Amino acid sequence: MNIKLDENLGSLRVATWLHLAGHDVATVREQGLTSTPDGKLIDICHSETRILVTSDRGFENRLKYNPLNYSGIVVLRLPSRSKFADWREAIETLIAGLEAAEVTGKLWIISNGNIQEYQPIEPEDKN
Repeated sequence: MNIKLDENLGSLRVATWLHLAGHDVATVREQGLTSTPDGKLIDICHSETRILVTSDRGFENRLKYNPLNYSGIVVLRLPSRSKFADWREAIETLIAGLEAAEVTGKLWIISNGNIQEYQPIEPEDKN
């Protein structure tokens, strides 16, 4: 899976865990995209066919960022004072989820070792 780690998750350790699990990982920092507005960042992810992995809860807004329009959005909900074990659990949950299911066109929220999957908001039929 092609993944882009947002700047709030761009640690070398997280990228390494995902890479060792067989994923192609790019980070916002290494690509010089730090402070890129959210709308532009998610569009870049889509053009690169990468899922966005972030802890920015703004991406949970399906009206603003309808997962149907993107390669996948994953939001990690970590404790405000997250520890190594919290990061490890979140990334292991993500890796297991990617092995078991398709994230393209969906929003995943990962919290406490669980994945909540939200389907895209379907456009209304105008007929």
